Amino acid sequence: MKQSRVEVNADAACPVCVPACQRKLLLRWGSGMRILIPQYDCFAQCRFCEVIMLDEIVRHIARQRDRIIDWQRAMTALPALGPENGGQGEADKAAYLSGVLRALGLAAETIHAPDDRVQSGSRPNLVARVPGRDPRTLWLLGHMDVVPPGDPALWRTDPWTATVDGDRIYGRGVEDNQQAIVCGLLVAQALRALDATPDLTLGLMFAADEETGNARGIKHLLTNRPDLFGKDDMLLAPDYGVNTGDQICVAEKSQLWLKITVNGRQGHAARPAMARNALVAAARMIVRTPEALGQAYPDTHSLFEAEPASTFTPTRHEANVPNVNTIPGREVFYMDCRVLEGYDLDKVVDTARTALEATAQESGVEVGVEVVQANPAAPEACVDSLLVRRLSRGIREIYQVEPRPVGSGGGTVAGAARGMGLTAVAWARIMPTCHEPNECSSIANTIGDAQVMATMLFARSLPDA
Repeated sequence: MKQSRVEVNADAACPVCVPACQRKLLLRWGSGMRILIPQYDCFAQCRFCEVIMLDEIVRHIARQRDRIIDWQRAMTALPALGPENGGQGEADKAAYLSGVLRALGLAAETIHAPDDRVQSGSRPNLVARVPGRDPRTLWLLGHMDVVPPGDPALWRTDPWTATVDGDRIYGRGVEDNQQAIVCGLLVAQALRALDATPDLTLGLMFAADEETGNARGIKHLLTNRPDLFGKDDMLLAPDYGVNTGDQICVAEKSQLWLKITVNGRQGHAARPAMARNALVAAARMIVRTPEALGQAYPDTHSLFEAEPASTFTPTRHEANVPNVNTIPGREVFYMDCRVLEGYDLDKVVDTARTALEATAQESGVEVGVEVVQANPAAPEACVDSLLVRRLSRGIREIYQVEPRPVGSGGGTVAGAARGMGLTAVAWARIMPTCHEPNECSSIANTIGDAQVMATMLFARSLPDA
């Protein structure tokens, strides 16, 4: 860190703290130099001592490559798929992480969200703290659940076995969102190893159910355990980012998933006039409906650099008939709509239904529309908030880049938290390869991100905090 390059001689000590209070902690500084850090009762008032402690934490985190690999390997081997994705949830991964937190000397609380679709009957959420001098808490929020690996033929390695190749770790979930979990663990481990008390309290939250709506994750915690959060708490969700590390996500689009069912008349492929081809009708709808929605909702927002407008994307298609010579009489497909804040999702559904019904009438079929999921966008985070200022300062210090606010078309747990009234943003330095085959996480990025998070806890030591 630039500000921590303090030049002192071997006998020097902080004129504010020494001999005003008892010396406590001995640190190595520079080439054989040793500095005595005082008791923490005046630590918060002493910029000299705090800068030295923060620099030692940053150095400690930089030495944790083996620990990162061990944690990633253990978590990747425990697939945490939600029931919507054919899994049993996060119970095994949560049990492992509870053990890691206990080994770090932290008391981890498990908060269960009921879910009768999984064998355990609930979805676990983990919460732990490292107390600071200030009760305000900086929450580092990672999610334990992952998405399925998809076509195994597209992977170069086993998706459920973390594979290390130089700086990169490959496997499902290593980036989304195990990198965030590892970062939180690294900060907590450094504080414990160096017996350091941060300015802010550090909160670790490892949530369930992010990939399918957050109802049994952060939303459950905010609704059922509001006692966990103080009014001045801040939350950082490292589940959005780019490889330059300069984008802080302060806004998200609304998320709307639609299931469209087309019913025609099944028949023999040799007699198409006797059938009502549901596949042909569905194909027309797949082309025309996004066009109609785009025309109806054309606004753009400069924060969303990659996709400044709302998007309406056909995605999944269910299997129809098993043989080639049968005309399908029923088709089911889905649309993923990412809608700018300010547009009413009910009106978007009505517009989609009108467009679909017009095509259905033309094609001689019937169509039904079902809302699978509707999550309105949360208000944008204030770019001048204490959270954004501290995060921006840490990014400058560690990565030497100038951060800027952006919006994300994808949902983040930060958006879910903001929607429930908490100050929250999303940021990380990632590849990004989320949801892709050969998903990977950079060890260097993991270390750097954890260092940024550590600086946020000691922000009083930096200018203009």
